[in-house]
Amino acid sequence: MAIPLLFGPYGSAKLPGHVKEYGVNAVWFHGFQEEAFADCAKLELEACVELKTFRADFAKRPELIPIGADGQPIRYGRLVQGVCLSQADYLAEIEEQLAAGLSKFRPRGIWLDYLTYAGWFETPEPDLQESCFCPRCVDDFCRTANIDATSPARILSEYASEWKAHKCRKVAGYALRYAAMIKRKLPECVVGAYMCPWTQEQFDGALTRIFAQDYGMLAEAIDVFTPLIYCRKSGREAGWGREWLERSGEFVPAGSSVQLILDALDFPDSLTETALSAVPSHGIQLFAGASLFQDPDAAGTFSLAVEAIRTQAAR
Repeated sequence: MAIPLLFGPYGSAKLPGHVKEYGVNAVWFHGFQEEAFADCAKLELEACVELKTFRADFAKRPELIPIGADGQPIRYGRLVQGVCLSQADYLAEIEEQLAAGLSKFRPRGIWLDYLTYAGWFETPEPDLQESCFCPRCVDDFCRTANIDATSPARILSEYASEWKAHKCRKVAGYALRYAAMIKRKLPECVVGAYMCPWTQEQFDGALTRIFAQDYGMLAEAIDVFTPLIYCRKSGREAGWGREWLERSGEFVPAGSSVQLILDALDFPDSLTETALSAVPSHGIQLFAGASLFQDPDAAGTFSLAVEAIRTQAAR
């Protein structure tokens, strides 16, 4: 399947009727929102859904809180992702939501979000905790890995690599499950995944060790990888997206597509730097970016970046 170059904002805020003049051809929004689909049809833009997977309100669903290596529920603040993957009822809810959306709508793409183990990476100093050590999760690991280690301490001291691989396989397995549901109903629908934006070595390998996002394992399910390049929130410079793209060949499998999502808080510098990358982004998402298209100057900057990325991608 040919993966289209899609450019546009993330969010359900209204866009001006002439937005296509600025290179916008798609909109991403949370869930299967009927109004958002109608707006896309009116503006002749591709509708792309962000599907929430492993994230919930722990205050309302405390049973979903993963267990840390100390045997206690993990620490968490206002922002956290990742749920206990032994909670079958919650996992069934995700599939029900996806099936219901697919039966009613025909999105051009569906991006899987929060497809990770527990934590939060949109911050300069993340609180990284080993997690998912409830008895059922530990038993699942021991059975599938053929290992006898019932305590978190022993797992982490003697079987850390096996534990990491097990978690990565779990995440990749759910990605394959959701992708299969999507492709059965809509074979040409693009399946994307929002990714932790760290490279393999950062934070002691937390991309796989903590968040269990392994590009190689995920590649069979995912058409487009979308790392969250939120510079200000993460304490990074405007060139972060460009640097990430130019290093992506080290860890993203050959043949996989990468499309950055940038933050409107970092506009225009992050976008301008990204457009200069020798390795082009396969399109661009702009988080909370709809309001920028009300400003002709800002919209013109976006248009120039789209043109530059398309030119580089065509080479």
